[in-house]
Amino acid sequence: MNRLSPFSLTAGGAGVVLLGLSLVPLSALSQSSPATAAALFLLLLCLAALSLWLLFRSGYPVQALFIALLPIGLALFLRASMLDYASDDYKIFLSQWAATFRDNGGFAAIKLPIGNYNVPYLYFLAAISYLPLPDLYLIKLFSICFDVILAWGGLRLVRHFTGQGSLPPLVCFCVLLLLPTVVLNGAYWGQCDALYGALVLHALACVLEGKPKTSVVLMGIAFSFKLQTVFLLPLWGVLWLAKRIRLGELFLFPVAYAVTCLPALLLGKPLGDILGVYLGQTKEGAGALNYNCASIFSCFPYGTQLDETMGARLGILAAFALVAVLLVVAFIWKDRLDDHTLLLCGILLAVGVPFLLPYMHDRYYFLADVLTLAWACILPRRIPAAVFIQLASFSAYLTYFRMQYTFLIQWGGSTFTMLGESLLVLAVLVWSGVLLGRQLKDFSRSSLPVKKFCKKSRKNG
Repeated sequence: MNRLSPFSLTAGGAGVVLLGLSLVPLSALSQSSPATAAALFLLLLCLAALSLWLLFRSGYPVQALFIALLPIGLALFLRASMLDYASDDYKIFLSQWAATFRDNGGFAAIKLPIGNYNVPYLYFLAAISYLPLPDLYLIKLFSICFDVILAWGGLRLVRHFTGQGSLPPLVCFCVLLLLPTVVLNGAYWGQCDALYGALVLHALACVLEGKPKTSVVLMGIAFSFKLQTVFLLPLWGVLWLAKRIRLGELFLFPVAYAVTCLPALLLGKPLGDILGVYLGQTKEGAGALNYNCASIFSCFPYGTQLDETMGARLGILAAFALVAVLLVVAFIWKDRLDDHTLLLCGILLAVGVPFLLPYMHDRYYFLADVLTLAWACILPRRIPAAVFIQLASFSAYLTYFRMQYTFLIQWGGSTFTMLGESLLVLAVLVWSGVLLGRQLKDFSRSSLPVKKFCKKSRKNG
């Protein structure tokens, strides 16, 4: 066993101290008691232990684990400091839904028309109704748990490209835990985008590792949690064209989705209520073409009167056109789709679809946030893309929390509220498209490995 370096010992010690210091904000929580603080602290320690175990299972030596303790400890300390904040979304929606489950028998209330989330998240709300801890903290801890699973998914994805035990996967794991939008999404805002984000990252890692069935099942479960999974769903059509997935395996997607709905049906929830959740969410978006999201619709001056119906149709058509072009390109150059090209296709979708669609909200670049970070860890030359997307996404978060725009631009007598953020996203979209074109021209280096991989993946699938 190698001796631990002074740096690793110092980093590990600092991480342990930060974990211990998390007791301070936990003890000061407005709904806290000594027993509550102790329970929450124990849960955070379990998440720290889970993080280290995942890194150990991924082949990292003890010295690397000690170093990783510092970002892990910092990440959990920051989250402990944010647990007391209750957003308007929590006060108006989540707290009311959780209270309904507590007042109506937990799982017995699944059949009731509660909220506008799909049933897997309702199962969680029903489950926590039996626990003697405040709903605010339990809801946030559920998302924080998936922050760790998300970081593990990023590690797996980067490891596929850089190799077992290399530095970039470890960096991706640690940075994902500290990425501002990831930290704020669950621990501060109380949102649950880490749930579907984590499942999508693992689904992508699985298909690249030659596990197509598991990949499709994970995508079905991800879709059952969040409709935003559809931003990246067309990538599995590209993967089918690239012969990474058989057509029959794609039918596991609706099967997985149906399985997540089955408990709710058995508990008496009408099928129409289950299937109508996402349709209802799309109708709720009507009223404004953009909800503080960096998109093509935020490129217009503030106060511009747009025909909402026509604008929405054009945006949807543009998003479909992007997907269609990508599928056509994949069909024509299917023999040139190596792993790097497939990842790039995913980034194009994660960035381009929410940029073009109407009714997008502040959090809808979550997949783009995490995918571009993984891309930057694989290829450091792509760091600007990750920075641009994170700046645009983080600015949207700040707009929500502060209730004012981050970066107003005055130009030609007009005011632009999120033009700067939209141009950052557009730059990444154009850059990714140019890179895809360049990669597809490199047939000699990419076609042979793809054919070999496909044979191997079919054997292991």
